[in-house]
Amino acid sequence: GLLMFLETVFPPIPSEVIMPIAGLRAAQGPMHLWGVIAAGTFGAMLGNFFWYAAARVIGIERFRPFIEKHGRWLTLDWYDVEKAERLFGRFGSFLVGVGRMMPTIRSIISVPAGLLNMRLKTFLLWSTVGTAGWSAGLAIAGYALGRQFGQIETILGPLSSAIIAAIVLSYLWRQLTWRKRHPAHEAKLGDAPNGTRP
Repeated sequence: GLLMFLETVFPPIPSEVIMPIAGLRAAQGPMHLWGVIAAGTFGAMLGNFFWYAAARVIGIERFRPFIEKHGRWLTLDWYDVEKAERLFGRFGSFLVGVGRMMPTIRSIISVPAGLLNMRLKTFLLWSTVGTAGWSAGLAIAGYALGRQFGQIETILGPLSSAIIAAIVLSYLWRQLTWRKRHPAHEAKLGDAPNGTRP
């Protein structure tokens, strides 16, 4: 539980190693599988709540001057923030639940949820569902594979690397194609007669 808490707060500590080894220990007898899953889920959820609460206290409005000033390097402007807010408003439960079961993303999804004021009950529910699924999957894999738990890292290691590479490439692409948008101006263009743009 403590290791999973630390893994969530400090992502470089890999849950892909922690939970399978705990599952292996359960297979050998010193621990119980369901206790391992419960402890791992609880520890990770403490870390999830830590990041959610920190982001919620800071609030997105405090970031607006920073975004306006450094948006070029963040590859976002206030239009993107408003779009993300609408997206979380419609699909926040799905994004959090699925995000919890994806390497790399699972450790950071709490931050936008907190910044964009996702309801606490919704956040806790779907975070718990996704975190329990992730923890259970890894622990059961370690339990089933016994001493061959290293095979899990053989599969998930490249997957984590692929996700990180995709994030980096996406960032580079956004850097190359980024331009600042002005929502008010775009709304004005959208109100032009017959939908035409001046």
